[in-house]
Amino acid sequence: MFRSRYCHRGLSAVNRVLDRTRNIDHNLASFIRCKSGNTVVTIGQVSKQVKPGLNPEYVPRKYLIGESSQEELRHLKWMLQKDLLGQDIFLVGGPGPRRRTLALAYLELTGREAEFISLSRDTTEADLKQRREIERGTANYKDQGAVRAAVNGRVLILEGVEKAERNVLPVLNNLLENREMHLEDGRFLVPASRYDKLLQNHTKEELDSWRLVRVSEDFRVVALGLPSSRYPGHPLDPPLRSRFQARHIPQTSFKDQLESLKAIAPDVDSAILSQLLSCCHALVTDDAVNLGLPDFPLDNLSAVAKILNSFRVLEPYDAFYSLYPYKLFLGKEGRDAVEDILKTFGLLDSSTAKKRSTNLRILNSEITSHNSAQVRLENNHSSELTFEVPAGSAKNLVDTRSEFVETNYQSNLLARMMRSHLATDFCLIGPKGCGKSTTVKRLAQILGYQIEPIVLYQDMTSRDLIQQRTTLPNGDTIWIDSPLVQAALDGKLAILDGIHRIHPSTLAVVYRLVHDRELQLHDGKRLIRADRYEAVKKDEQKSDEDLAKSGIFKIHPSFRIIALAEPPVLNTASGQWLNSELLSLFLFHEMRPLGESEEIHIIEAKYGTSSKPLLDVVKLTHNLRSSSDPTLQSLASSLSTRQLLRIANRMQKFRDDNAYDAVQRACLARFLPAIPKQALEDSLAAVGIQTSKKETHSLTAKCEVIGDVVKIGETTVQRYKTEALTKVPDVLFYDVPQHVALLEHLLQDFTLGENILLVGNQGVGKNKIIDRLLQLMNRPREYIQLHRDTTVQTLTLQPMVKDGVVVYEDSPLVQAVKLGHVLVVDEADKAPTHVTCILKTLVESGEMILSDGRRIVPPLSMDNTSEKIIRMHPDFRMIVLANRPGFPFLGNDFFGALGDLFSTLSVDNPSIESEIQLLKKYGPDVEDKVIQKLVKAFGELRSMADQGLVSYPYSTREVVNIVKHLQKFPNESLGTVVRNVFDFDRYTQEVFETLVSVLHKHGIPLGTSAKNVALAKEISLPGIKFAGSWSIVNRPKTLAVQERFVKYKAPSFPVRRNHVLDRIEARSAWFTELQSYWTVPLSETGTVAALAISPGIKGDSSDDVIHVLTANPLSIFSMTSQSENINEISIQGMISPARGNRPQFTMTSDNSGNILVHEETSNSVLSVNPENGAVRTLQLSSFLESAGETFSRALGSGGNLSWKLKTDLVRSDDKLVFFAANGNKLEVVDLKTMSAYLITVPFNIDSIVLSSPGKWLVQDTSSGKYVLEKTSESLPCPNVLKDVDLTGFDGQKTGWLLGGSSEQIADSILSEALQQKIESPNRLLATDTTYATIAVGFPELDSSNELYYWPRNGRVRGFSPPIVSSSGQIIKTVSSEQVPPDVLPEGKKQPGITGYLEIVDVGLRKLRYIPIPEPAKVSAVTQWLYTTNLPVYAAPTSNQDLVTIDAGGCIRLWETSLLNIEKSLGAWRKMVGSDGEYLQITKQRDSGLDVSGPKHGKLDDKNEPHVGGNTWAGGTGGRDTAGLGGKGGPYRLDAGHTVHQLSDEEKNAVPEHVKKAAREMGLKAFKQRLKDIRMSEYDHNLYSQFSNAVHKEVKALRVILGSLQAKSNERQWCRHQTSGELDDTKLIEGLTGERTIYRRRAEKEPEIGAPQLKPKRLKLIVDVSGSMYRFNSYDGRLDREMEACIMVMEAFDGYEGKFQYDIIGHSGDDYHITFVHHTQPPTDNKQRLEVIKTMHAHSQFCASGDHTLEATQHAISSLAKEDSDESIVVVFSDANLERYGIRPERFSKVLTSNTDINAYAIFIGSLGDQATRLTQKLPSGKAFICMDLKNIPKILQQIFAASVLSTVR
Repeated sequence: MFRSRYCHRGLSAVNRVLDRTRNIDHNLASFIRCKSGNTVVTIGQVSKQVKPGLNPEYVPRKYLIGESSQEELRHLKWMLQKDLLGQDIFLVGGPGPRRRTLALAYLELTGREAEFISLSRDTTEADLKQRREIERGTANYKDQGAVRAAVNGRVLILEGVEKAERNVLPVLNNLLENREMHLEDGRFLVPASRYDKLLQNHTKEELDSWRLVRVSEDFRVVALGLPSSRYPGHPLDPPLRSRFQARHIPQTSFKDQLESLKAIAPDVDSAILSQLLSCCHALVTDDAVNLGLPDFPLDNLSAVAKILNSFRVLEPYDAFYSLYPYKLFLGKEGRDAVEDILKTFGLLDSSTAKKRSTNLRILNSEITSHNSAQVRLENNHSSELTFEVPAGSAKNLVDTRSEFVETNYQSNLLARMMRSHLATDFCLIGPKGCGKSTTVKRLAQILGYQIEPIVLYQDMTSRDLIQQRTTLPNGDTIWIDSPLVQAALDGKLAILDGIHRIHPSTLAVVYRLVHDRELQLHDGKRLIRADRYEAVKKDEQKSDEDLAKSGIFKIHPSFRIIALAEPPVLNTASGQWLNSELLSLFLFHEMRPLGESEEIHIIEAKYGTSSKPLLDVVKLTHNLRSSSDPTLQSLASSLSTRQLLRIANRMQKFRDDNAYDAVQRACLARFLPAIPKQALEDSLAAVGIQTSKKETHSLTAKCEVIGDVVKIGETTVQRYKTEALTKVPDVLFYDVPQHVALLEHLLQDFTLGENILLVGNQGVGKNKIIDRLLQLMNRPREYIQLHRDTTVQTLTLQPMVKDGVVVYEDSPLVQAVKLGHVLVVDEADKAPTHVTCILKTLVESGEMILSDGRRIVPPLSMDNTSEKIIRMHPDFRMIVLANRPGFPFLGNDFFGALGDLFSTLSVDNPSIESEIQLLKKYGPDVEDKVIQKLVKAFGELRSMADQGLVSYPYSTREVVNIVKHLQKFPNESLGTVVRNVFDFDRYTQEVFETLVSVLHKHGIPLGTSAKNVALAKEISLPGIKFAGSWSIVNRPKTLAVQERFVKYKAPSFPVRRNHVLDRIEARSAWFTELQSYWTVPLSETGTVAALAISPGIKGDSSDDVIHVLTANPLSIFSMTSQSENINEISIQGMISPARGNRPQFTMTSDNSGNILVHEETSNSVLSVNPENGAVRTLQLSSFLESAGETFSRALGSGGNLSWKLKTDLVRSDDKLVFFAANGNKLEVVDLKTMSAYLITVPFNIDSIVLSSPGKWLVQDTSSGKYVLEKTSESLPCPNVLKDVDLTGFDGQKTGWLLGGSSEQIADSILSEALQQKIESPNRLLATDTTYATIAVGFPELDSSNELYYWPRNGRVRGFSPPIVSSSGQIIKTVSSEQVPPDVLPEGKKQPGITGYLEIVDVGLRKLRYIPIPEPAKVSAVTQWLYTTNLPVYAAPTSNQDLVTIDAGGCIRLWETSLLNIEKSLGAWRKMVGSDGEYLQITKQRDSGLDVSGPKHGKLDDKNEPHVGGNTWAGGTGGRDTAGLGGKGGPYRLDAGHTVHQLSDEEKNAVPEHVKKAAREMGLKAFKQRLKDIRMSEYDHNLYSQFSNAVHKEVKALRVILGSLQAKSNERQWCRHQTSGELDDTKLIEGLTGERTIYRRRAEKEPEIGAPQLKPKRLKLIVDVSGSMYRFNSYDGRLDREMEACIMVMEAFDGYEGKFQYDIIGHSGDDYHITFVHHTQPPTDNKQRLEVIKTMHAHSQFCASGDHTLEATQHAISSLAKEDSDESIVVVFSDANLERYGIRPERFSKVLTSNTDINAYAIFIGSLGDQATRLTQKLPSGKAFICMDLKNIPKILQQIFAASVLSTVR
């Protein structure tokens, strides 16, 4: 709809243009110019007598050529009238040379001398009136253009009036109005009439003594300007405007211009000229201008006509496009409008494209002796064309060593450039690194030109462009010509590199040079075109010397300008540089990046046949370039042709380089925002570029210096020989694998001759790495550090004043170039990019022009023409160091501006292993655990900094400093030392809270008191009781044992996954039994099924492997307590439990580390190898037996047996023991022999205790006890059954047997438990009615076994089997109801507790209950399975500690052994430190006096401190007396004169009444605030439920938003100030006494005409459909969405000027439901609450249906119509699109429907894996899954970062 409306408007405008006609008056008489002494000029009826000038050489020449048109005559007549009236005139009109040409033509007509001043923002009062110059040590004033014109009766032409800064031109007001002006040297200009009247009464000598100067009556001012209402610039000051008479100078009429073009191109068909001219004139009508199109440069048509006359095969469209490259600077609407006009006039149709396929090629060029060359071209129709073009005279400068590889495209481009070179200057526009400079150099070589490279930069002044001031050795000030002026005089080819960077006002000073080949310099010199120069010589009969004395010099006829630029950036204020004025300067050529085949051709021509990895990189590059995704296009800019050649060169020399790493380095992928990084990864995968499989950092690689050779890794080079040894770095450096690998890569780049760019965060060791490299190579270094105030001048030369003379001291850059040293440029990102861009030519071509006129040239340059040449030393190299681009550094993007000129490497903080290795070298005595805590904590903080969640990127430097401190002061606590880093952040509460939580998570106790100890309360066990004794009846019954063989099935290899293990250390704030915890990633339906531990070899549990079995789906998760990752092996479908039964699992591990999983109902066993992922099924029965069991279960007969597994003998004997619960079968499986032994007993089994490998205690279902034992140790299993005689034993007291130890407890523990000295075999037993039971004498003694027990009230079984250890502990997991009331605070059940660990210690006779926190989240399946108490599984570690896992998957590592706890508490207190340390000062000094004898000393009643001497008692540092720190005293005596360190508790102590008053004050303010916004306390509490949930996230998001706008607030330098900092560029003005020589930083006002800064726009599309309400109880999706809206509303509060947001809802009712409009954001909590209330109500009562697509499309299309800095759409959805038949492809198409709008989807609800599947089908980086709101700030930060990146394209 939008498109069709626009097209109709565009076509109607075109029709109005075509219907317009012009009426021309042909009756104006032509003028007559007489050459007699008294010249009279007459135009029409207006005549003026013209007097001959005193300096006729200053009269313009050759501006009146041929017969003037009627229109020109009208203008000249009007100017003549104004001249006669003595009025100054102002010619106003559009850009181009027409106004200037008309003014100069009038001066030529009337024989008037001209003074010409090009105004710019750099023009000052001194440039207009008088400038001080030092001559022979004296400062004299020199008249400038305005004064010279006034005194000598010349015409002052002021061009670019709108460009001068305010208050500069008003200095001329009085001169314009009254012809009066006070001069700085004391003279006073008076009008001619006044002066002549005074002369009648006074002599000239008197007037001279009064310092009066006559203003000539012939003095006139002609001002030239653009209307500021339409073009950028300052409006005219009213007093200034009133002094001028204005004349609008329109564009030349169609008829006049057509006649002019016919005269220029007589051989061109007039119909073609008319067709082209009609189209061009259509673009300058008012209707075309109203469409927003820049003015068409009609004045440049003459150059195109000249080309057409020589190239009749040139298509009119090509001619048009060279004048008006509209595709570069217009958006789609503008392009359509222009092409509509082109089609209307027949310049663009289907046949045009076919004709434009004509390719040109330069056959040869021959340089003649007259500064011209004969060039022969050929097109693809084999027709040739010969023509003559300007050429240089330096035939010998054609570089035969050129590495230029020609392609058809470049040949064609060169030929087209040659064609433009025939007529005028041109501009070559192309993206960075596409070969612009190389192509222009090739053109210069063909034509024998010497190139003058001139790098343009943003703060370049007009003086820098044409002339600069300096001093002679005697102190006299002089002006030296700039390289551009020198090029004009010498006939060189001037390359203006970076015309897109320079300020348009600055460039205005060269307009006249480009258009007219004339230029008036600051020192009064005039450069004029060669033919005009010859005409002056001839007319005035003057020699070259005479003209030189008059300051007139000839511009060489061969002089040409070629401008180089990058394409304009549409829709940006600074990037849209190609405006109407610049269009009038040049013809334009567009250079595209080379095609894939072209780049491969160049690469293979230079480096041989391309390898597959290199071809993959080239393919990737062209995929990125051809993408319509702005993010991918921005990535493509990093893979320029220059960068591809560098990659090819490296791959040729170092074959082990891989494509993946090459692309990562070239794109600086390490520091890309998350979304572009993912997009790059997807693009790499699409072309088959995989990450390197090889080990990145060799652990054995090292740096060695062997004689004159340095070897790093596998790379060897000769060391450099130098005498400048003092400049070779000498640095302390510890080699770690990561740094050695980086050093090797740097060394390789050095051997390839590359300049290097290292990018990284602060403190990662960039400087140290480079210094180490240079130290190893023995390379001397020059160092320069950049900052925000670095200028181009200070980068190259440092001007200084010595003895009144300005001298230039070479900067380190120039020194390095001269001497062949390595230049290290540090902090390159701190300097403005327009400053550092000056390095471009130095790096690219080895050339640079210094501000003192000297020039750096390449080592092999043939330019020996000047003493000011500095030849670059062949050993010169440059290494640039910069911080990463973007957040949080917010420096300038050096990599983006110049990155492809360097071999770029990212320097990251060392990997965990490398950093640990590095820190151990700095702190060899620091504990490994402490170093690991530091490394992991800082690693997480760095990750958070990357995501923008903390603003400071904590680096290795800070960790090294902490470790150094701990090494030097080992008794300092870690909690105290880390404050050295984090005290910076203490005053930002939200940041400090974040830091504390991270540090505590990793066990670093920042802010923790040593008193924070909260161990479980110990209570005494009840008194021990004797239960009686039992004896084993010696009537053995031999049981039949059935043996069969078992086997493993063939292994399968299921899916394996890795998950990040996010461990949290639990003892950072408080010391408890809990050491650490983390969570296993359960699915939404997952349940925890079993827990097992594979003991490690260290014995400290650090290498114990923890295995967790989960169901729904069935998976095994394995990890150690120190792991970084959790390994998952999916075994879903490999076990089939019996139908109708709840699956019950047991898990253990064997001696080989394999995991054994047993399912009870099916009696299935799996063996899982966690190393290789192999899963094998243990086949316990034959096929027929299995079928029979299945059949029996189906019939319900005998199929309900549940087989239990006893794991006690797995690790000791490789045996599995199964028994049928409540059945009479028992089976032993020997894993060594793969045999199974089935035993049938004459009773039903309840439980078994494997007391020893050969003797088992069995309990039947009637509580009877039996012993199963072996008759021989060689038997595989017990085969004899004996009864246990329980006659003397009260089984009711001890209860049912639950478990027992397999080893006896130590005699010492037994003695303590029984409170008697005893040595006897024993076993510790767990039963359901006792805390513990000890069987003394069992199992070794068959005679009477005594049983002792500690009774408990009631029966307690616990969820999992008790853990009975030989250390005398029994551990059970019990519910809150099973805990004695006196253990619970106030005897009540505590909220948030899922159960307790009951720890019985029989040796100490103590009992402890440790609370287990309840799960954070459990699945619906778990809730359904366990309606009352949730399960907790426990398993012991190898060092007698404990691991538990709750129903939510949270694994906790507990310390239960009191001995271990005691050791840990001591270490913890040392780490936490004590604030109460008593301190005092001691000074060691030598008094020089001897002791006389001990004495107490005098007592000082005032107790004042005494230092030294031997009089007072209690002094310090004295002698004889009792005191401290002295000598010879009888004893120590402290009089209290010491400094005490107060503890934090004391510092923070506040009296209770003050606290109470503060609380009351806060409560009162809170209630008043609620009253102010009419919010009830109920509403406040309701709002707080949502607000508090995202409190931290709001703070994190506000940190990000604040940083995004921080950079825009930087102040800018304001120059030409009368106070401030001395401006280095105005030292000479300072010497001469000028005042405006300072600069100062200030808030810079926007440029006149610059577009207003626009806000970023965000549309939040929220899903308020019925499904959100329906499934909110399932996963909280609606609550999560409302919390997200609260987060956005609170975080964006206060940033409305920078960010404007809407919250728009969609449901089955509508696709556009406005909750928040960007013009009325909610300002308080009441309004925000109303928003989420409305959302909730709508979701509850809306109709069913979904409008996700319509809402997204409407948001995108509506934002596209708005004018904003950046447009972002974020769609919150529940991923329930399939239900409404919405395919992902449709949603994807909508999200990417407009490349100017960055649209993203965040899925906050999902049934199963809906969101995952949907995300995979959407474009990379466009969709996110967020089930946890804490990730929202991170996601929004990624979106903001990616959007900023994609807008710079």
